[in-house]
Amino acid sequence: MKSLVCLKQVPDTETQIKVNADGSGIVTDGIKYVINPYDEFSVEEALKLKEKFKAGEVVVLSIGPDRCVEAIRTALAMGADRGVHVCDEAVNNGDPFVMAQTLAAASGNIEYDIIFCGHRAIDDDFAETGAMLAELLKIPQITLVTKIEVSADKKTITCERDIEGGKETVESPLPCVVSSQKGLNEPRYASLPGIMKAKKKPVDKKTFADLGLTPDAKLVSKNFSMPGSRQAGQKFEGMEPQEVAKTVVQALRSEAKVI
Repeated sequence: MKSLVCLKQVPDTETQIKVNADGSGIVTDGIKYVINPYDEFSVEEALKLKEKFKAGEVVVLSIGPDRCVEAIRTALAMGADRGVHVCDEAVNNGDPFVMAQTLAAASGNIEYDIIFCGHRAIDDDFAETGAMLAELLKIPQITLVTKIEVSADKKTITCERDIEGGKETVESPLPCVVSSQKGLNEPRYASLPGIMKAKKKPVDKKTFADLGLTPDAKLVSKNFSMPGSRQAGQKFEGMEPQEVAKTVVQALRSEAKVI
């Protein structure tokens, strides 16, 4: 089973974000970067499919500055076979369509039965690139996937996906794009032997020019600001339950004005 995993490096969820002095972005000094959590589910699922069929390859594809190699190496340490890194200032801060174009171009020389994406990135939260990639490649897509079953002949895939109020089962021919959701699996930790092997696995570096692309859109941040401080909540103590309920309803109606 040959899988291509599109991976993004993002700030760690435990990082304390601060806005820089002129409000044009965030302070990047000292930030720890990690694999986007939803992409980590994708890496794990690709590895599980390779293990199930006892054959194939897992290729990790990432776009971003030099530091993104760390995320690629982490995926290689988990068990991926090789990486492709598109590193070019021309594509940094590209909008989702530019990113999808770049992924589509970079995937041109890679054999795959399935392309995995996280359903969204936790930094910009667009949740658009995977769908655009499928459209550009003219292959089906299945989003918000929490369960995967590939047929023995590797020609079809059956997925369970989250929908509002329940689950939906979708079948698709391969190849297709699948976007991973929380609940798909539990990503493995990289073992020490895996970390040592990852240092020797190939990472092919590409520029925008190598892919024959010309950047045509970039995101420009006009202003960043931290959320305003929230008003302290109220506590109702030393009262009977019936009296508390009455007081809370009155507060919600007259003060919060939500009922």
